[in-house]
Amino acid sequence: MPFFISHLFAQTGPNGTTVEEVTTFASRGLNLLGSLFLFVIGIIVIAAAVIFIIDITQTSNAVHRNYPVLGRFRKVFSRLGEFFRQYFFAQDREEMPFNRAERDWVNEVCDEGKDVVPFGSTKVLTPGTPIFANGLFPRLDDEHETLPPFIIGQGTPHPYAPKSYFNISGMSYGSLSKPAIQALSHGAGMAGCWLNTGEGGVSRFHLEGECDIIYQLGTAKFGARNDDATLNEDKLRKICENHHIRMIEIKLSQGAKPGKGGILPAEKVTKEIAEARGIPEGMAAISPNRHVDASNSEELLDLIDQVRRVSERPTGLKICIGNPVPIIEFLEAIKKRGKASAPDYIAVDGGDGGTGAAPLPLIDNTGLTIRESLPLMDDLLREYGLRDRVALVASGKLITSADVAWAFCAGADIVTAARGFMFSLGCIQALKCDKNTCPTGVTTHNHRLQRGLNPTNKAVRVKNYVQSIQKEVEMIAHACGVEGPRELTREHLMIIQSSGRSKPFKQVWDRSRYN
Repeated sequence: MPFFISHLFAQTGPNGTTVEEVTTFASRGLNLLGSLFLFVIGIIVIAAAVIFIIDITQTSNAVHRNYPVLGRFRKVFSRLGEFFRQYFFAQDREEMPFNRAERDWVNEVCDEGKDVVPFGSTKVLTPGTPIFANGLFPRLDDEHETLPPFIIGQGTPHPYAPKSYFNISGMSYGSLSKPAIQALSHGAGMAGCWLNTGEGGVSRFHLEGECDIIYQLGTAKFGARNDDATLNEDKLRKICENHHIRMIEIKLSQGAKPGKGGILPAEKVTKEIAEARGIPEGMAAISPNRHVDASNSEELLDLIDQVRRVSERPTGLKICIGNPVPIIEFLEAIKKRGKASAPDYIAVDGGDGGTGAAPLPLIDNTGLTIRESLPLMDDLLREYGLRDRVALVASGKLITSADVAWAFCAGADIVTAARGFMFSLGCIQALKCDKNTCPTGVTTHNHRLQRGLNPTNKAVRVKNYVQSIQKEVEMIAHACGVEGPRELTREHLMIIQSSGRSKPFKQVWDRSRYN
């Protein structure tokens, strides 16, 4: 061993440098690293001392004052908790608002078209869980009947026959990024479904894919507004010159924030968004909490008539139901004027719907869920003899084929979704929609983050999602013994009770409760 060491140190480097010189150089490098390490430690100590003084002297945060420096780690750990819960601790069906099982299903059908799972169900059948009543003699997959087309607004100059019964719900350009809207537009064009603009007006990105467009008129009437938020007929008429605009939707309320208008922070109002909405660039877009020209049922019917007359398009309403009494008063007003005065469709949004930004009390505690409000609206329309006149659209946390099939059983003619399509765009439920820091580029206007969202391949995922929903809902309909989704009724649905046993899904509207 001594001979080996002496022989090693006698060697020279490739340029004649001895090992002793290399060792000396390395030693100097280590000394330099040591000095650098001490310098960094010194900076950390000084920073900690400064933070200590700030924390101990401030009076706004009790934790920081009582536990200077250390108290700041609480916020760090709280932020990290979101990450660890999502990826390590939460079970597949535990998370809110959508669990891992639901997100993974959407992701798999969008990417690979995979719609089968192994072994058996992992779903817990809690009270209220719907069970489809499959028939003794299901419909064969190759047994097809020619059903008449479903038409909305037959009395208008341009009635609309939707090609798809599953469509994209309202998401505005502003709450969503430019590449997200482009992907939805092209995906909708490939899938043959409609794209609802949301309340941010019609942008050129909505029109890129040449899909059917539902122009939503929110309470601010972006794109067709006067300065006082009343309707500008000339602007609406101009927008409707584009033949891709198929219907107009007057938004009264949104499930995630009924009684509150849309909120788009100033940092999200770019030049292009401002042009689409007809507002100043860089100014927060805050919509009124109701239409200024519709304070009662009579004025609302006047507004519907005005929009339908100017646009020459089927005109509907989007509502989130709370107290049924105002809905009854509205239907009474229609009864007095006549069926022709009714909206061509009503889109019912559940109180568990989504949004980019809203106050927590409204998100958590206002509006009936779609599970209650959809059959309620169906019951009321039937009671007033309007069910054949008014189409019923369901929206609000309906992202799987089972959710969509349930909606048809509960009375829907058409189902729309928003967050399901966000998952198809790559959304990971990071819950950063309101911060302009969405890591997948879906809800941010940061160009660096938008770069991760490729509209071309995401459009294919949008198409795959629509086609997978259609395929599986038709499969459920066939299992129940009917030809298609619109033939599903409440007879095809059982509801799990608190006893653990199921009962047929019956009428939910009980007038005696409100007399």
